[in-house]
Amino acid sequence: MSSSTTLQKAGGSSGDPGAPQSSDGLKAGLKNRHLSMIAIGGVIGAGLFVGSSGGIAKTGPAILISYALVGAMVVFVMRMLGEMAAASPNSGSFSAYADRALGRWAGFSIGWLYWFFWVVVLAVEATAGAKILEGWIPAVPQWGWALIVMVVLTATNLASVSSYGEFEFWFAGIKVVAIGAFVIVGGLAVFGVLPGSDNPGAGFAHLTDTGGFMPHGAGSILTGVLMVVFSFMGSEIVTLAAGESEDPRRAVTKATNSVIWRIGVFYLGSILIVLCLLPWNDKSITDKGSYVAALDSIGIAHAGQIMNVIVLTAVLSCLNSGLYTASRMAFSLGERGDAPKAFAKVSANGVPKAAILGSVVFGFVAVYFNYAFPDTIFNFLLNSSGAIALFVWLVICFTQLKMRGILLKEAPEKLTVKMWLFPWLTWATAAMITFVIGYMFYDDGNREVVIWSTVVAGAVVLTGVVLNAVRARDAVDA
Repeated sequence: MSSSTTLQKAGGSSGDPGAPQSSDGLKAGLKNRHLSMIAIGGVIGAGLFVGSSGGIAKTGPAILISYALVGAMVVFVMRMLGEMAAASPNSGSFSAYADRALGRWAGFSIGWLYWFFWVVVLAVEATAGAKILEGWIPAVPQWGWALIVMVVLTATNLASVSSYGEFEFWFAGIKVVAIGAFVIVGGLAVFGVLPGSDNPGAGFAHLTDTGGFMPHGAGSILTGVLMVVFSFMGSEIVTLAAGESEDPRRAVTKATNSVIWRIGVFYLGSILIVLCLLPWNDKSITDKGSYVAALDSIGIAHAGQIMNVIVLTAVLSCLNSGLYTASRMAFSLGERGDAPKAFAKVSANGVPKAAILGSVVFGFVAVYFNYAFPDTIFNFLLNSSGAIALFVWLVICFTQLKMRGILLKEAPEKLTVKMWLFPWLTWATAAMITFVIGYMFYDDGNREVVIWSTVVAGAVVLTGVVLNAVRARDAVDA
């Protein structure tokens, strides 16, 4: 198959640039409203709600700079990915593009690493959700809730892609409404104009009145970067889902163009409200969590339970999307011959049943390890997958550098989304990601994660290179 034919196949009908994807057998069951909410919800993970308090404690108000730096990095990566996805929507997304631009070994490696990352996430999120549910209904043991959650969302994904989209639409909708309400209500309280608020409102004074804006020095910003970077993983899911939408190019373009305000409002906006309502070193932030502490300071009744509902929604959303993402990556790998052929088979209702079941089985095994061997096997799984998000982003940078030339040569009319200041900003983003990975080796709290992630990544890359060499030799012999 020629390169131009590959582009045409991945991008839908040549006659209609917005035609639903059908060449790979997947059903275009995601509506534009599904894609819009998947794009918005993709950047709001449970890590934002439960992990921000640690970053605030370590960095102080300067955590805003940490979020801004990582946010900018994600915006640039999404712009690069959007350029490629708008030109050639594909269920394998960056893995398929890396396959084409860098070599089959690259697509194989990053595809399997990304799949591994999400199936480990399934276990983490299932356990987190089970803890909340057990607190509400203790008659069902935690492992029972984890099993129930996994089974329900597996059934959702097996039913149809529209079922996944509908669930994610409402999960993401709850997160978006919750954070939007928090920013509005909190903003009124910050300036003392919220009726009935228990917080007198100090404006922006708390950003500097307790040891200054950088109480732990400028170096703490880098520590903050390492603490917040992993909460951004998931923004790229929309580019995988676009392949099963009614209008892939429009969906990707819209998601790419809106990523700046999404990160600005949901991350920077909400964290700014927390820091303005309370001094950064207020003990309630670490004891209760940043958002619960902020709501308590206003006088919102049952703030803890409200936040538990929102966190549970975020967990279920992450589980739902994680299973979808892992299965579609496995499907794409199967299509390219880099995974069992069964993974590439599509059921009558247009979903890759074997890829979904294969992914969820590993997820179930990981959940078992979390309960049976939390300090050994499961700890290894966590550490060995922890830095993969950064590896994926780095590969996207190098892939886009090559794909721009390929697209300009073969289908320049498909470059409807373009990376800004190409190639300089692409290289700068790659340098920033490389710096973050390097700093993880230096940081005591992240060294083990990045070492094991690098070892696993190296093993997968080596496997990909060897398989590529064997295929090339067999092709010559044939």
